Amino acid sequence: MTQDTASRSAILLISCPDRQGLVAAVTDFIARHNGNILHLDQHVDADENVFFMRVEWDLSAFTIAPAHIASQFGAIAERFGMAFQLHFSDQTPRMAVFVSKEAHCLYDILYRYQAGEWRVEIPVIISNHPDLGTLAEKFGIEYRVFPVNKDNKAAQEAAQLELLREYRIDFVVLARYMQILTEGFVTHYPNRIINIHHSFLPAFAGAKPYHRAHERGVKIMGASSHYVTAELDAGPIIEQDVARINHRDSVEDLIRKGKDVEKLVLSRAIRFHLQRQVLVYKNKTVIFG
Repeated sequence: MTQDTASRSAILLISCPDRQGLVAAVTDFIARHNGNILHLDQHVDADENVFFMRVEWDLSAFTIAPAHIASQFGAIAERFGMAFQLHFSDQTPRMAVFVSKEAHCLYDILYRYQAGEWRVEIPVIISNHPDLGTLAEKFGIEYRVFPVNKDNKAAQEAAQLELLREYRIDFVVLARYMQILTEGFVTHYPNRIINIHHSFLPAFAGAKPYHRAHERGVKIMGASSHYVTAELDAGPIIEQDVARINHRDSVEDLIRKGKDVEKLVLSRAIRFHLQRQVLVYKNKTVIFG
């Protein structure tokens, strides 16, 4: 046992066609090499006949060096037609946050970041407006402004991507970033851009959705967090939640409740992603508890 592996665990995320012996093959691989399983969760999509698994095990006595686990497991993966991801608990992902003018989601993210709730680094916040620069400065995070219009969008996205590469960013969070990312941008971070929006979509899309919902007398509202795909607001959903509305609620009440739900749903989605609890299949997600 080395100091490098004493407190580490490995996490495997697996998907493949369902068949007999899958769980036995994975757990036998871990047991044969002296691994102690800490968490194991599985699911079978009966309609698609697809098997999903998340398994985490202690590396302190594991006989395969972390750098060689993926190649050693590859023979099992090939035999069962598995797609798999391997992660380690001591890896610290690097997250960039994109914002515009609304601050509630960014405040929540930065509070959780400063409080140490997440194992993550936030080296840069990117915006199309200067408004939240003072907030970023309070947390000692670089704030870069890229004003975007229809004439410079391609050039600005190219500059943003270059900055993300410079900072070695692993994934991006859109914390009420009021710009539509192009397909060319999204393809650089497949299933690694997390967005938040109110769940009035598509019924109340566009400007002032809370005002329009108030006019219709809605009784429930909420928020959805999802991975960004080329199709607008149609990516795999990671987390959702709702709040009740009644006739006494004003537009201001709806906005307040909406912001509360948005920041909570976004923070949960970020945590699921950081904890390697999300598996994407087609346009759906499996969220392991």
